[in-house]
Amino acid sequence: MGKVSSKSWQWLRLLILIFFGFAIALTLNFPLGVVAQNSATTSNVVFQAPNSSNKSAEPTPVPNIIRPTNGNELRGIWLTNVDSDVLFSTENLDRAIKRLKRLKFNTIYPTVWNGGFTLYPSKVAEKTYGIAVDPLPELKNRDMLAESIKLGHKQDLAVIPWFEYGLMTEEGSAIMQKHPDWITKRQDGSQVFLHGEYDQHRLVWLNPARPEVQKFLVDLIVEVVKKYDVDGIQLDDHFGMPVELGYDDYTIALYQRQHAGQSPPADINDPEWVQWRARNVTNLMAKIYREVKAVKPDCLVSLSPNPKDFSYSRFLQDWYTWVYAGFVDELIVQVYRNDINNFRRELEQPELQEIRKKIPVAVGILAGLRVQNIDMRQIKGQVRLAREMSLDGFSFFFYETLGNRDASFESLLFTPAVRPDLRNIASR
Repeated sequence: MGKVSSKSWQWLRLLILIFFGFAIALTLNFPLGVVAQNSATTSNVVFQAPNSSNKSAEPTPVPNIIRPTNGNELRGIWLTNVDSDVLFSTENLDRAIKRLKRLKFNTIYPTVWNGGFTLYPSKVAEKTYGIAVDPLPELKNRDMLAESIKLGHKQDLAVIPWFEYGLMTEEGSAIMQKHPDWITKRQDGSQVFLHGEYDQHRLVWLNPARPEVQKFLVDLIVEVVKKYDVDGIQLDDHFGMPVELGYDDYTIALYQRQHAGQSPPADINDPEWVQWRARNVTNLMAKIYREVKAVKPDCLVSLSPNPKDFSYSRFLQDWYTWVYAGFVDELIVQVYRNDINNFRRELEQPELQEIRKKIPVAVGILAGLRVQNIDMRQIKGQVRLAREMSLDGFSFFFYETLGNRDASFESLLFTPAVRPDLRNIASR
């Protein structure tokens, strides 16, 4: 074998460096929130949709996809206003909804509360902090939610507005500026949590213990139920707060009144302190459910949380209790896992099979991120497993990540399916 020239070695070293540099960049840029099931920024990442030159857009289909056994299957998708323009014009919405109908989806979850703004004209928002709708020019002189409902119902899709930010808002948002005392704190007095690939999102949390915060969120949700012909409303993992919070003056004083003057524990994970703060979120959930049902008894209250133990211990969201208290009509647990064994492990949690006897239980499946194009084989494998385990369906995060993969989704959702509800839960 002849000797390799020095120039050839230089080119070879350059190629190796490029390869490893690309691998390291992917590792550094992959959002840890997805791995940790903290989706505070999952909706705030950019996905580079595959194009016709991307050979991975249509991978080899997985054979023998398990079919739903009873014809009832939740097939949902979240429509976001970040890293997606689907909500930013009537034409985009119309095109997307017709496409989803063709692909045999049956439910859309358009975001309506994000970053401290509503994405529809809201009198409640205007009264509370002076701005009726997100000032984006693409939402000016439009009612995006009314359009979504009209177009969605025309295609026989259920339309369930998604109050994505829940108790969360951006630092410096209009609601924070107008009501700074509504924001809860850590022990050191700080309020901000940094999220995003470059810590570009500075997030704070509204205090669920405050009556004014409770009234605002209840009024905001009830406004949608009264004003629009919605099929339901949805809250997600942001309807809670990080376990580090709850050390603001109002919450401390409230705790002291209920504990003979004793101050909250310094240990943020103290079991009684965790339970007490979680109960404030539960009380708010109860108010929302009662008020929604008082206005429209058949309006679904949907919840899309993280898995049970993580939700409670990290975000004070006791959704298992909520289900048994009757405050949830539909559960979609976010299981954003790449490893199929980890995905299966979450679906095997006994509470999911147990709760299925009460309400429809589906799984949230990650379809892509800005820093990661998820292979269709992974998506199909996760859908197959959800069907094998007799869950009631799935919802994909998020619309833009469907990419140029219509043929693959058509093979996955091969025939129309009816959304599961309490009636066909009782009959199975």
